[in-house]
Parts: sequence; C-alpha cells; structure tokens
Amino acid sequence: MAEAALLEVRDAWKCYGQVSAVAGVSLRLPRGEVRALIGPNGAGKTTLINLVTGQVPCDRGVVLFRGERISGLPPHRICRRGISRTFQITATFGSLTALENVQVALLAARGRSRDLLPRAAPLLTEEALDQLKRVGLGDQADKRSATLSLGDLKRLELAIALANQPELLLLDEPTAGMAPHERMELIALVVGIVRNRGLTVLFTEHDMDVVFAAAERIMVLHQGQVIAEGTPQAVRDNREVQEIYLGGAYGAR
Repeated sequence: MAEAALLEVRDAWKCYGQVSAVAGVSLRLPRGEVRALIGPNGAGKTTLINLVTGQVPCDRGVVLFRGERISGLPPHRICRRGISRTFQITATFGSLTALENVQVALLAARGRSRDLLPRAAPLLTEEALDQLKRVGLGDQADKRSATLSLGDLKRLELAIALANQPELLLLDEPTAGMAPHERMELIALVVGIVRNRGLTVLFTEHDMDVVFAAAERIMVLHQGQVIAEGTPQAVRDNREVQEIYLGGAYGAR
C-alpha cells in the first residue's frame, strides 16, 4: 500500500491568457520527505507553490493536505492548517527588529494579528528569541531587519516560517542571491531543523549543488509540466533533464 501523502496535488492547472503556467501537474508528497522542485525560469515552480498556499487559485484540479481539500481556501486559513512558506524576494518588516518580526509571525499563527505589537508581543519574547537562536540569529535579535545582511534575512525568513509550527514547509528559492558557501550553510541549517522537527519540505532551487545536498527526491518542471521525477541520481541521469536544464554539467557523475 502506498504511503499516505501529507500533500497531494491532482491535475492542477493555472493559465494566464494563452500561457499554461501549470499544466496538469500532480504530485504526492509523503510525510517527512524533502523534495526539490527544479526547472528553467518560467517552468511553473513558483506558480505551483502559489497554488498550494492559496496565493492564486487553481483553474482546474485540487490540492489536498492531510487528505482534506485546501484549494479554494484563503492563504491565512491554509497557513493555520500547518503550511508555511518563504518567498524568492525576502518579505520582512524592515522597520521592525528581527525579534519583532518573529513576534508578529507568532501572533498571526495564533490568530491575534490584530493585537497591538507593543501590548501583545512581550508575552512571546522568549519563544521568538528561541526561534532566532535556532537559525543562528540570537545575537541579531535587536537589529532592524532592514540592516541585516542577505544571509541573515534568509535566516530570519526561515524563523518566521517556523513560527507557525508547520508540518509542511515550502521554500521558494531559499538561497537566491547568496554566495556559494552561504548557500550550503543555509541549506545545511534547513536540513538540520527539518530532521530535528520531522518536517516535510518542498523547495525550489536553481543551485544544483544545493538540490543534490538536500533533496531525497526531485521533480522537474518544464513549460508547466512534469518531465521527470525520482531520486537525485535518477534525475541526474535523465537525458531529457540534462538537455533541457542541467546542460550536461551533472550527467554521468
């Protein structure tokens, strides 16, 4: 019997005019798996994540989480069911400190986002600080996020995403813009946290060293369609993937 999927997407479509950004994509993501979603620019990776999180609606198809339909729900309700995400472009409150950014996320996760931060946040200071320490930002807690380096901003976004205590973590280009050594440090941090917490992860990424270091399975999109799926070695050896995306750089390793 096939293992029950934590996340399941069935025949999802999203079109913009005559362009099918996602064209009949289906996936089953078992609990505890770390899967990479790769493909050329415009392949539909971010659109697929947006369909899962409710940022955009499916034109056709259905998204299930823990066996229950979530497609059609607003993003905040999907988030509260246990799905968190990060974005390609960092999305933090620049005028707030790193600590306050995590406090806001904690308040939102509890359905208290309308509370005034100065009044409600002190109750969450210890929890927010623990989240920052887990991602290596304990000593940056009092710095405004607008002053943080890109690497530290990526870590802050991870802390914010984890504040929801998610079962499923969606990471959209988590290492974009970072130097090679910073990318490997960040993905090692992510993998460590994921293993420690038993999370399920779906992430998009262009750096194949990062993909092969972290992913247990890989799904490849091209022009909105799945063209390959399997273990890192199977995807690496796939001729169509090599021609369309890898350019032979990782073939025959």
